[in-house]
Amino acid sequence: MKSILILMSACAFTWSAQAQDRNALLQNSLAATCANCHGSFGRSFDGASIGNLAGMPAKQIVEQMKAFQSGARPATVMHQLSKGYSDAQIEQLASYFAAQNK
Repeated sequence: MKSILILMSACAFTWSAQAQDRNALLQNSLAATCANCHGSFGRSFDGASIGNLAGMPAKQIVEQMKAFQSGARPATVMHQLSKGYSDAQIEQLASYFAAQNK
């Protein structure tokens, strides 16, 4: 019985780790869609007119994306791009960039 519990615990840990790896991969892939303009990991180059996302508070990122979606914040392409993201994806992006070093 004890060996079955150990095996079940090991399987649960493996499944949990795989789910975390999958979620991290999905989040990284989603964040990569921003790299073309905002730089790798949300760090644009020095002197760029496009701001850094890295280290920005998640709440601020969500608010800005919602403002782009609604048209409240003017933009060249972000108002179009932002409409392609679900609320869950925006939350994932915000979480990812908030966790990055500036």
